[in-house]
Amino acid sequence: MKRSALSVLSLLVFLPVGMAQELIPVNFQSKWFPQAQFAGYFVAQDKGFYAEEGLEVTVLDGGNVNPTVAVASGNADFGTDWVANILTQRDQGLEVVILAQVYQTSGYRLVALGNSGIEEIADLAGRRVGVWGFGNEFAAEAVFSAAGFTSNLDPTVTDPDIDAVVYAFDPSLVFPNEVDVASAMTFNELDQIIGLGYELNTLNVLDPASIGADLLEDSIFATPQTLATEDFKGSGLSGREVAERFLRATIRGWEYAIENQEEAVQIVLAHCGDTCAGSGSRQSPLIHQTWQMAEVAKLVRPAPDTQVGALNQEAFERSVALLVDVGLIENAYTWEQVVDPSVYDALQ
Repeated sequence: MKRSALSVLSLLVFLPVGMAQELIPVNFQSKWFPQAQFAGYFVAQDKGFYAEEGLEVTVLDGGNVNPTVAVASGNADFGTDWVANILTQRDQGLEVVILAQVYQTSGYRLVALGNSGIEEIADLAGRRVGVWGFGNEFAAEAVFSAAGFTSNLDPTVTDPDIDAVVYAFDPSLVFPNEVDVASAMTFNELDQIIGLGYELNTLNVLDPASIGADLLEDSIFATPQTLATEDFKGSGLSGREVAERFLRATIRGWEYAIENQEEAVQIVLAHCGDTCAGSGSRQSPLIHQTWQMAEVAKLVRPAPDTQVGALNQEAFERSVALLVDVGLIENAYTWEQVVDPSVYDALQ
């Protein structure tokens, strides 16, 4: 992939008159609190990659914020979210378009104790399964439905196959006493469970991909209105031009983070609060974020020749088909309706 690595000096040539000394403010909505899940954005910020593109990017904490709602309502210019939530919110009338795909493979897993008798997704019937809220429950619902199970997440079901227990992300709150299976991301909660004293070889980690129920995660998106803006925040640049600059610097940040993981972890730690240790983890923030950075790198660049941020139409359409099949969305959105590849393509 060819990209122009503009220096600050060369960038000024292209900025409108009067903008030479000003950076364009951009708000980016993350999906959670600061951690290595978003390392590429923090690296781009701290290494000056955004500034070299003429941008001053603020990374907004996610926490309990719904990223798609935040961007669609104008509280942020760009955001990252799972495709399931993006499309579910679109069913509610919130229109955003996907510009790039950061995670090329899914990190969502279901975790049980090795001696629980739960060795595959088919064994979830009759079990208590911990799931998250705020749009993150869609991943679990997709797994249940794809496996042919009902759950109490559907209020119309009277005798569900699975007792879904909604909890606030921290596995130590429920696992293993309140639930038989916990939701986990490979880069976060899986390590938190290990931090609770359960070695990895004592756990059964179930991958939704084993039944074709994996969904795309961590897409970068914006509203069509932002892209169509002719004068983004009075900068003299169009929204599309700002999107290209933001995406170019972000991809550069992710590439740097993957290739310089120890440094990236230190950059992330400088932005972290208490959440950097991982809720419920007995491990230090350094240990947990080092694990997280290594696992995130596998999702962002699963193969040496993977182009960071690349859009995969087949994976998108498969996610849409699954979400329609399991009843999470009503409309079978097309690639053209939801994805705008022109911003990413402009970077080639």
